[in-house]
Amino acid sequence: MKTALTELVGVRHPVVQTGMGWVAGPRLVSATAQAGGLGILASATMSYDELEAAIKETRSRTTRPFGVNLRADADDAQRRVELLIASGVRVASFALAPKKDMIARLKDNGIVVIPSVGAARHAEKVAGWGADAVIVQGGEGGGHTGGVATTLLLPSVLDAVDIPVVAAGGFFDGRGLAAALAYGAAGIAMGTRFLLTRESTVPDAVKQAYLEHGLNGTVVTRKVDGMPHRVLRTDLVDALEGSGRVTGLARAAANAVRFRKLTGLSWGALAREGLSMKRGGERTWSRLVMAANTPMLLRAGLVEGDTRAGILASGQVVGLLGDLPPVEELIDGIVADAAAILNRLGTG
Repeated sequence: MKTALTELVGVRHPVVQTGMGWVAGPRLVSATAQAGGLGILASATMSYDELEAAIKETRSRTTRPFGVNLRADADDAQRRVELLIASGVRVASFALAPKKDMIARLKDNGIVVIPSVGAARHAEKVAGWGADAVIVQGGEGGGHTGGVATTLLLPSVLDAVDIPVVAAGGFFDGRGLAAALAYGAAGIAMGTRFLLTRESTVPDAVKQAYLEHGLNGTVVTRKVDGMPHRVLRTDLVDALEGSGRVTGLARAAANAVRFRKLTGLSWGALAREGLSMKRGGERTWSRLVMAANTPMLLRAGLVEGDTRAGILASGQVVGLLGDLPPVEELIDGIVADAAAILNRLGTG
C-alpha cells in the first residue's frame, strides 16, 4: 500500500509503531520493520550507551528502515543526533519539536525528520523549519495527550500543512487506516495496539491487565507529571488523584534520583534539562520534579510488571482490544482490511 509516507521513508506499509518508553526496544521495532511498517526505538528512557547498543541490535535483526525517537531538550540531544547520523538510521522522530538547526543537521545527512504535534500551529511551525512529515495525535491516544479528538485534530492539521501527516490516537485496525487515508493522511501510528503484541517485551501479566479494561478503562490525569497523561485506571492512579501536593512531590523526588542512576545523567545535566523545559513552556519547578517522576512510574509497570506501583500509559483503544497477535499478522491484517474497504468504497 503506497502513500506519501511509504515513499518518504521506504517502508511497504503506512503503519507506524510509536516510540513508547520502556516498550519500543529492538525486538518490537525490528518485528515492525520486518513486517513492512515503520518501527521507532524509544530513546528517552535509554542512556546514550544503551541507545547505541539498541541501534546495533535492531540493525542485526533487520535490514529494513526504522527510526529513533529523540528528546530535543535532552542534555545530550546533539550527541544522539550524531549517533543517528553515524548509524545510518532512517527516521528521527520527536515528542517535542526540534530546533531548526537540528532538523537541518539531520536532513543534510539523509535522515527523515518526523516530529509529533498536538495542534495545527505546531505542525505549521515544524513544517516551516523543514520537517519532512508530522505525526498528529488526538486526545484518544495514550501517554501525554491533548483534549481534541483525532477526527477534528487531523483535518485541521491536514488543512494547515503540505507535508505528509500521520494520524495517531484511536487506531487499531483496517477500518481506522482506511478512514485516515480517506481524510487525507499518509498513514497511521499506533502505540497501545503494538504494546499488546507477542513481540512486545511488556510482561504477560501486565498485558492481561490491559486487556481487562473497557472503553472507560483509561483516565487523563495531571498527577503523574503535572501534564495531561492518559493512563489505565488503577488503584495507584486513584491514589495519586487523591494525594496532596507534598506527598506527590516527595515521591517524585525519590524517583528522579532513581532515574538519574539508571540513565547515567549527572545532576548538572538534569538541572540543565529542567531549565530548558522551564524556558520552553509554562512548567513550574514542582511540575519539573513531577516530570522526572514519570519514567520510573512507567518502568515499574511496563518493565518490572508491578501494576500496583507502576503507571500504565494507554490509549482509549485498549477497550476494543482482546488479543495479542504477532506483529506481522497485525500489520498484514490491517493493510488487507483497509485495502478491501477502500476497494469496496471505490466500486460501490
